[in-house]
Amino acid sequence: MVNVGILGATGMVGQRFIELLADHPNFEVTALTASSRSAGKRYEDAVTWHLESKIPEPLRDTIVVDTDPSQVKDVEIVFSALPAENAAVVEPKFAEAGMKVASNASAMRMEPDVPLVVPEVNPEHLELIEMQQKNRGWDGFIVTNPNCSTIALVMTLKPLYDQFDIKRVYVSTMQAVSGAGYNGVPSMAIVDNLVPYIGEEEEKMETETLHLLGDFDGETVTNANFGVSTSCHRVAVLDGHTEAVFIEMNEDFEVDKIKSSFSGFKGLPQKLNLHSAPENPVVIREEDNRPQPRMDRMEGKGMAVSVGRIRKDDVFDKGLKYILVGHNTIRGAAGASILNAELINEIM
Repeated sequence: MVNVGILGATGMVGQRFIELLADHPNFEVTALTASSRSAGKRYEDAVTWHLESKIPEPLRDTIVVDTDPSQVKDVEIVFSALPAENAAVVEPKFAEAGMKVASNASAMRMEPDVPLVVPEVNPEHLELIEMQQKNRGWDGFIVTNPNCSTIALVMTLKPLYDQFDIKRVYVSTMQAVSGAGYNGVPSMAIVDNLVPYIGEEEEKMETETLHLLGDFDGETVTNANFGVSTSCHRVAVLDGHTEAVFIEMNEDFEVDKIKSSFSGFKGLPQKLNLHSAPENPVVIREEDNRPQPRMDRMEGKGMAVSVGRIRKDDVFDKGLKYILVGHNTIRGAAGASILNAELINEIM
């Protein structure tokens, strides 16, 4: 068993880390960190638990410590659920102290020597770790996962990008309120409403998507060569991001070939049979009214992306459109970091 810690364990993403790591066959949670006001308390006393599951029994009495590497003992991997501004300062300290940091935070994502990884999409980018350690003089390292809405999108784009010539991608998102944290969107702002703006979300989707699908030459990543345009919106759904995707191709295609690309898609996590990897990363729904977040967000235990309404778009020359649903706090956050760590643990 590998001893792991969770940085920012009392927040929503930290809670999801704890839930997903309970009874994990490879990782044992031995350290929980939070702010100084929670340090020294039992985890059960420090946290306001928001998930439907219960706090795992072994962690109820765990004493929370400050988010400082000197307080985290005998841990090989730490999962970061820290806010971006804290992560930018804290995560490098843990890497410098020799720990492997699997981060869900956005702070280090676009650093040129920090791998931004979705294991089914670009596992080869993990080779940046060696350069990162050399550049920064660290014994440990930082690996990041992308934004929640980006992860769901690129998992569907990867099989298409590998087999077809994509010209442009347009995406309109309908994103769950849990993506903003428990206190992120006031009920009076979202009930009977839709908020047509999520700060920095569109920029993240547009830059991260091209980076994830980019070519890696062993030293640098060259972005994928197609256009991405996004519009992001917050809707009154608890969990599960829905995205309407429109793609212009440079070549003609048959819808059946698109479906075959989705259904046949397997990545390295599936080949290695990693614990958190869904059997099928992309699952096709043939019903006219699916996927829906309430019904489909837990596909593959929340780690798969559901796709439906796959059809040609006659407005665009050689156009394709479909709807996807992905669980934003499982596949889009904690689960993504855990799968990164499982892959690192397997191949490094």
